[in-house]
Amino acid sequence: MKSITISLKKIVIVIILLFIVAGLYFAWTYFTSRSGNQKVKFVPAQSQQFSIGELNLTVYRAKDGVSDDVIYHLHGRNLDGSIWNDDTYFTSLVQSYWQKSSVQPPTVVVVSYGPVWLLTPKNSTVENGLMDDFIARLPEIEEKIGKPSNRILLGESMGGLNVLILGLSHPEKFSKIASLCPGVYVDSPFSDFSTLRAAVKRTGGDPKIAFAVVQLVKQYVSNEEEWDAISPLKLIEKANSDYPKLYLSCGLYDKYGNFEGTEMLANKAIEKGVKTKWHPLYGGHCVIDIASLAEFLIAN
Repeated sequence: MKSITISLKKIVIVIILLFIVAGLYFAWTYFTSRSGNQKVKFVPAQSQQFSIGELNLTVYRAKDGVSDDVIYHLHGRNLDGSIWNDDTYFTSLVQSYWQKSSVQPPTVVVVSYGPVWLLTPKNSTVENGLMDDFIARLPEIEEKIGKPSNRILLGESMGGLNVLILGLSHPEKFSKIASLCPGVYVDSPFSDFSTLRAAVKRTGGDPKIAFAVVQLVKQYVSNEEEWDAISPLKLIEKANSDYPKLYLSCGLYDKYGNFEGTEMLANKAIEKGVKTKWHPLYGGHCVIDIASLAEFLIAN
């Protein structure tokens, strides 16, 4: 009986110690967790929303006036039309830079087909390609917002790939393309496993992300030929000096493994005579040089 009592006491002591350790852990986690975000001080642009079919658009105009140009901003994965005025996102830093420079920025139209999408032409996988849909709806969009002097494309990550697909497929319609940390890859998603594995190792990409990217692409294209129709590295082969001015940036340690392909794209564009600004940056996914980007978007 005495031994049972001693054992119960030990169990109680262990339970108490576990509660103390757990309490200390949760207290430490609470006081050391990030409790807020650095916010940007800027004057948010005035906005209005409208939809055309599957396409959702949010139009932003600076309160002190805008120029005759229009930026079509194709957002990154899992974002939406509200992102332009987000005071914790790079877009607010761009607006802040313009406001300090006392310039009239372009009207900005955030384009969205939902949280995840690729602008592809019609093919065996998609009956109604979103790129074809956007181009067909462009006149109707500009009836509402006004026909611009210049159309400028801006996109980051998924949006960075989308603006390259759109702008390099329809170069006559756009004057500039600013593509940030885009999903540009040297190897096809239809390459064999050993090739894809070597690419992940070579670029320092996250294997889980690489697998997800391959699966995403295969929802929109079903073979090598359809991939070539949207691959920026293939599209740039047709380029010449009349193509839109190109701004490319990517972080050396991009976890999506985007640096290698983006650098190759920049070099190919320069070879083809495309006016290109290439900004290799020291950092991770979607590290952005705000000053050069903001200047590119408003420069003649």
